[in-house]
Amino acid sequence: MPWTFTHDAGAFLDAAGASLSARPAENTLVLTVTATLRRSGPHAFGDDTPVLGWWRGPDGGVAGTLVWTPPYVPLLGSVAPEALGPLAEALVLPGVDADRATARALASHWPGHRVDQEQRLHRLGTLMPPSPAPAGGPRTATAADRALLLDWVRAFAEETGQAGDRAERIVDERTAHGGLTLWEAQGAPVSMAGVSREAAGTVRVATVYTPPGHRGRGYAAAVTAEVSRAAREAGAREVLLVTDLADPTSNGVYRRIGYEPVCDRLLITAEPR
Repeated sequence: MPWTFTHDAGAFLDAAGASLSARPAENTLVLTVTATLRRSGPHAFGDDTPVLGWWRGPDGGVAGTLVWTPPYVPLLGSVAPEALGPLAEALVLPGVDADRATARALASHWPGHRVDQEQRLHRLGTLMPPSPAPAGGPRTATAADRALLLDWVRAFAEETGQAGDRAERIVDERTAHGGLTLWEAQGAPVSMAGVSREAAGTVRVATVYTPPGHRGRGYAAAVTAEVSRAAREAGAREVLLVTDLADPTSNGVYRRIGYEPVCDRLLITAEPR
């Protein structure tokens, strides 16, 4: 069966939205990226036009999805193994961000590749806020915090090897829906955590950052627990987050407050043909 491709996020979601929503945890990244494209336009992630695709199995149901927003590598949601060969034939891909088995299987069609990052998707089980809690408390960030938030989002991007050129869009979009929370101690912000907009009953925690001078005091765990609690109380069926497996500190923090592994993901760059 061939893949179908479009530049239109609305057309993509009309075709594949039900399939994505049937497995919202595994498809959280595709869901949030395509929701942003539909809400903010095709250049939400860069100047190049995105490519979105879906593959239908023999029964006619969607059994594979791809979202490619250059300069980022293509992102795969749940994909049937038999869809990967046709995908490799249909597009020359610069790499892939997918669950471990899918990423390895797709990369086997390329002349060579390197693994740039190993990640783990987690879901919130029983929330266990840090006890005792650190000094201070949370508050929702507002437009008045914009300068600080921009500095912190850019610092987070630099530390995690991401592009910092979307900082303004991230800050403005998230403060518009109350999606950034600050932890304050002695009247000053000391840590930050963000959440995505709800998509198919899921919310994903992202951009957890504590400046170096405030680390080691439990602020990141506290602010992450707070945004997780708020998301669940607001009705999210699943609260998710993605970690870099090379960072044992953050993985340990999230495990202690109740996050449980769902699956591992690989970011792979293809070697040129």
